[in-house]
Amino acid sequence: MARWEGNTRSRLERAALDLFTEQGYDRTTIAQIAKRANLTERSFYRWFTDKREALFGGSEELEQRLLAEIETVPEGTGALDTLMAALAAGPDVFRPKDFLRERAAVIAANPPLQERELVKLASLGEALTDALQKRGHQAQTARLAVDAAMAIARHAGERWTQDDGADYNDILIQSRAELQTVLTT
Repeated sequence: MARWEGNTRSRLERAALDLFTEQGYDRTTIAQIAKRANLTERSFYRWFTDKREALFGGSEELEQRLLAEIETVPEGTGALDTLMAALAAGPDVFRPKDFLRERAAVIAANPPLQERELVKLASLGEALTDALQKRGHQAQTARLAVDAAMAIARHAGERWTQDDGADYNDILIQSRAELQTVLTT
């Protein structure tokens, strides 16, 4: 009988990423992922619906955290400022930088994973837009603010993962300033 080990979800995510990197996404099976994590396929399905989700498992946690952070922003705060305040909490739920770098490489090499990432981002964008509208922002303003915030967050995230010593919030602020410069020049 196998010895119980904690961190089932993390072990499955790590095993999936390692196998996707080593042998490719298409050639990796759920059985292989479970075996690498020293678990059963049944355990895999308790955490993920399919092998793609092993790379996107933290998206629900991120969405919940961002929505909770939006609720803490004082009423009357502008839509983009509200989102920037919420995004500052991102590192609390982000995976380790080395994982994120490897994950980005695997996604970039696999169109089905790129598609899944776009679906996840669209879903997050809709949730954030709804949250802003509930706070009284017009639909068009909320959508535009979300689009801008997502662009800022993507830019900041890419820069942050490449620099082990970087502070996410500093880069987030710099990325917003860079977007403002682009818009005014």
